[in-house]
Amino acid sequence: MRLAVITAITMIAFAANSVIGRMAMGSDLAPLIDPASYSAVRLISGAATLAILVALTGNRDGVKRSPQPGAWTSAFFLFLYAVAFSYAYAALDTGIGALILFACVQATMIGWSLKEGDRPALLEWLGLIVAFGAFVWLVSPGLSAPDPVAAALMAVSGIAWGVYSLRGRGLGDPIRSTADNFLRSLAYLAPLALIVVVARLPLHAAMAGLLLAALSGGVTSGLVYALWYRVLRQIGATQGAIVQLTVPVIATLGGTLLLGESWSFRLVLSSLLILGGVALAIVAKQRRRA
Repeated sequence: MRLAVITAITMIAFAANSVIGRMAMGSDLAPLIDPASYSAVRLISGAATLAILVALTGNRDGVKRSPQPGAWTSAFFLFLYAVAFSYAYAALDTGIGALILFACVQATMIGWSLKEGDRPALLEWLGLIVAFGAFVWLVSPGLSAPDPVAAALMAVSGIAWGVYSLRGRGLGDPIRSTADNFLRSLAYLAPLALIVVVARLPLHAAMAGLLLAALSGGVTSGLVYALWYRVLRQIGATQGAIVQLTVPVIATLGGTLLLGESWSFRLVLSSLLILGGVALAIVAKQRRRA
């Protein structure tokens, strides 16, 4: 029961990242903060929180560890995920954004397994085809289709997070590695600032926007990532992938309850097909490898 409660809290926190992001940047009239500033504060607060967590937990086994190979590359993908996520939520509803993000994370990881020689069974292919077809339908032009640029940015964010997750598999000390990646990601804020200045992108930040960004970085990102690693060790990768199917649903509910966003028929049906297809593929893969 304790593990179930912690897992539920973690999924709610993951979904809260989408709700908080949309709350901070989604208003067409007066956004609380611009996407670049939101990204910067989120990464800085996440790095600070994880650094404190590492300092408090200490080096329990006394072994001095060096950063994992390619740490700067991992940090770049973390940075890319955060920035693309922020700019996407300036124009996407909460649920659609979370669904696109989740679908692209899973697609990236499945695509990598195919590249590595994994050969899905018939049921796995069926689930993947259903999920992919529903995703294409979700983002295809129409009256209820999401903004294409924002959808593309969220797809980039999902791919970046998928790559980041793949690079982090099998780490002996994931919390320290995550703290290191957050800290290194701050170096990429300098070129982001240059792009913002050259392109004359808007910069503004109300106190409420700064607090939301810090909440997302410090709590629903930094602390919750650390908590998720502990949960994942107990439930396993397959069960972890399955429970993450709830994140887009929780995010959509949060957008409805807190931001007054509506549910379109396209969103509801595509969500069922995408999540159902991915679930079928995950379960079929687990049975094939059992």
